[in-house]
Amino acid sequence: MFSKGGLQLHINTPRETGFHKTTRNCLQHIREVLLHHRWQDAAEYMASYSQTLEDTTANMPQLYAEIIWRIGTEILHHHPDSTLEDYNSFYERVKHSGVKHYLKVCLEHSFHLLVNGQFEDAKIQLSIAESWRYGKQSAGQSQRIRQRKHAYDAAVNQEMHSYFRQSSVNLKEIMKLPGVWDPFVLSYIDMLEFYNDHEGAVKVLNDYAYDDSFPPNPNAHVYLYRYMKKQNHPLKKLLKVLKILHTLVPSHELMPEYCSLLNEGDLQKALGVVLDLLDYSSWRSNLDVWNHLMNIIKRLRMKKQWLKIFAEEMGYRKDWWLAIHFSTFQARKDSAENRELLEVKSFVVGAFCPHCK
Repeated sequence: MFSKGGLQLHINTPRETGFHKTTRNCLQHIREVLLHHRWQDAAEYMASYSQTLEDTTANMPQLYAEIIWRIGTEILHHHPDSTLEDYNSFYERVKHSGVKHYLKVCLEHSFHLLVNGQFEDAKIQLSIAESWRYGKQSAGQSQRIRQRKHAYDAAVNQEMHSYFRQSSVNLKEIMKLPGVWDPFVLSYIDMLEFYNDHEGAVKVLNDYAYDDSFPPNPNAHVYLYRYMKKQNHPLKKLLKVLKILHTLVPSHELMPEYCSLLNEGDLQKALGVVLDLLDYSSWRSNLDVWNHLMNIIKRLRMKKQWLKIFAEEMGYRKDWWLAIHFSTFQARKDSAENRELLEVKSFVVGAFCPHCK
């Protein structure tokens, strides 16, 4: 499907060349299409981004390799046409693009084969991981490697039925190590859910999201929210999870949903969430987001001091917000491309700035 696989979305180089600028723009395009679940576009952009591995700048290929690994895995996981062959090809390329993450990629590859019933191929990947060595390792590094290999060995050597019952112990060992373990977490949750251990699943997801020893990971909060939502957890708990996600990624695809939930109580907070979304170019022409803003304003206008509330949330935006969203050029563009959006925006600007209409 494509030949690559998120970590950092902005790369600083000592001296940005035309190549670096192009790859940085490519990565920005990938971020935008991922935001809107355009998986095929993401795969095509990622195929171009793989050229970064040819960069000879010191330390850069290693960083590019990790970005490709992380994002590529996410694309493959969601792309409707991805196949096992696509996964195999992708993992093989990533493994040989940089030695720093060779072991982790090899183990992740083995785990993917395992959950797809490819036990023999999974064992082969484990054997490769078992024999892997690079440079000198500290005692702590060697111990962590042994723990990971032990977890995989135990999982692969079980039969399918016992795997579902026993491999959770091995996955627990993996998740004791601080890091980004998204594929492992999702598989672990699938197993716990299979056996109706919903309490255990929520605990795993809570630990993954809130353990301070783990790096900040928006996906951890997404997984927790979606699972809790599926299990009909109280609104208060759902809002708590989305509040933290909003802090980490105010432009996340779940923010319109967060806004809808806030509309049931905290209108001022909902207003802030919508305004945050509209600060990002990928959301500025989104009709649903503008409809959220229009509906919030309609409800806020029933309060005596609604303009004061609006001004408080507008905050630092007051000097440029109108110019960004309501320029003559933007009005012409909206008129040509989306008349309904133009009407909604006309209502918004007329509501708090009548003389601007």
